[in-house]
Amino acid sequence: MNQIHGPAQDTTLRLLSVAGEMYPFVKTGGLGDVVGSLPAVLAQHGIDTRTVLPGYPAVLRALSAHHETVRIDNVLGYAVTLREGRAHGRHLYVVDVPELYDRPGNPYLGPDGQPWADNGIRYAVLCRVAALIGAGELSDWKPDAVLSHDWHAGLVAAYLKYMPGPTPAVAHVIHNLAFQGLFPREMMGAFGLPDQAYDSGDVEFYGQIGFMKAALQVSHRLISVSPTYAEEIQTPEEGMGLDGILRARSNVLTGILNGIDLRDWNPLTDPAVFFPYAVGDLAARRANKRVFQAEFGLPQNPDALLLGMVSRLTTQKGADLLAALAPRLFEDNIQLAVVGTGDRDIMQAFMQLQARYPKNCICHLRYSETLGHRLHSAVDASLIPSRFEPCGLTQFHALRYGSVPIAARVGGLSDTIVDANSAAVMEGVANGILFAPTTEDTMLLAIRRAQALFRQKAVWARMQRNGALHDVSWETKGAHYARLLMDMTGRHPMAREAENAIAPRRGDPVSSPQNTTRPAARMPRGRNGEQASSILPFPRTGTRA
Repeated sequence: MNQIHGPAQDTTLRLLSVAGEMYPFVKTGGLGDVVGSLPAVLAQHGIDTRTVLPGYPAVLRALSAHHETVRIDNVLGYAVTLREGRAHGRHLYVVDVPELYDRPGNPYLGPDGQPWADNGIRYAVLCRVAALIGAGELSDWKPDAVLSHDWHAGLVAAYLKYMPGPTPAVAHVIHNLAFQGLFPREMMGAFGLPDQAYDSGDVEFYGQIGFMKAALQVSHRLISVSPTYAEEIQTPEEGMGLDGILRARSNVLTGILNGIDLRDWNPLTDPAVFFPYAVGDLAARRANKRVFQAEFGLPQNPDALLLGMVSRLTTQKGADLLAALAPRLFEDNIQLAVVGTGDRDIMQAFMQLQARYPKNCICHLRYSETLGHRLHSAVDASLIPSRFEPCGLTQFHALRYGSVPIAARVGGLSDTIVDANSAAVMEGVANGILFAPTTEDTMLLAIRRAQALFRQKAVWARMQRNGALHDVSWETKGAHYARLLMDMTGRHPMAREAENAIAPRRGDPVSSPQNTTRPAARMPRGRNGEQASSILPFPRTGTRA
């Protein structure tokens, strides 16, 4: 074992974060965003976060300055090189095992769209290395606590429990209970866990090994990504077979709503926005709508209700319901823009809609971070028809950019959105539209409500401004994380507590951006290339732009 780096800075709490993805290196959904943005937030509370990631090609490429900190000849049968470095301001430990992680595309799925057959050992190795770091494998830095994320990091707590000597406490974050990391009982030996871990029920789940089950059973604290989701997963309907454990451990389960990085999501400085605008400025949004419609061949009709959906196109996200409902929407003056990738059948359904309704529907059936930002600056409303939603980040993006969310009343969506019922509209506090249950008919009724409110320009503008004023940042949520971690390790928070402060009213003015000068508009290229765009081009699969 070779160790070649210097002493770490002295901070109040040293935290090891463990995850299968992290923005901006690898991202398949909100998990990557949260793992990527939390370290900077926690640093404001005196927490030094270092993140352990698999050695995916994109992660290794991002490590511009790094060194080999440890070589371990045998971790569950694999030689591991642990690389340490910084990338995009994040302090990383990268588990470099080419035969496990040097694969293109989606980190979890093969080219056929199915999970890699060796995913169990891939993420067991990640967990085992993280546990070794937690137990003191590095001579100069040992964490006081571990924050593990979703099933990919689910075995960390179990490995630490069965290691000799003192080990750090673990808080496990449940991003999506539907994905549990289930593998055959026969892999206990391959995973390097003692039979006791299975026989005691720590990792056993209905005759299999459950990564998520292990985390829920063994971790010292459990965090769900919204308060409502914390309640939902304790019920048989939403608990995915784990509700009994969660009810039994409800005293250590906390729901903390996610947040977003306001530096990445600022329509005034966002390079993806054609006409940059201050949060809450509605005039520039109208210009962005016109340009967006023109770019993708939709009629430039300001009175058309332009709906957008940026999402994984799966049944969880309700994308199948939208595809089935869309022809009924197009009977009225409604346009639809869909961005995302997912289930093959759902993508095919949207492609057929685009071919059948070219003046109403455009689809970009590929991941595009750029278009994911641009869409929210242009559409009137953002659709989030999820059947279940632990937290969701799309509604935060929509609110921040002045797009009114139309969402299912589930999980974090109901924690974030104030429904435009008659009382909320009268009081001027509504910022979106909620519907339940998640069906075609209830979604249609919600969109009809949105259409009626859209015609009431003053009411709609108030909803947009309410959304822009809604606190979607990490500020208060990060403080909740910090307090939980400090409490778990017997420490006291560095940051001043605000328990006795009066919470701001929704609609109270927020601090103005430091720079309120509107940058020049970024115009897209026309069909003949007559106008140049300052934005890097992105692939437009399935569009007519």
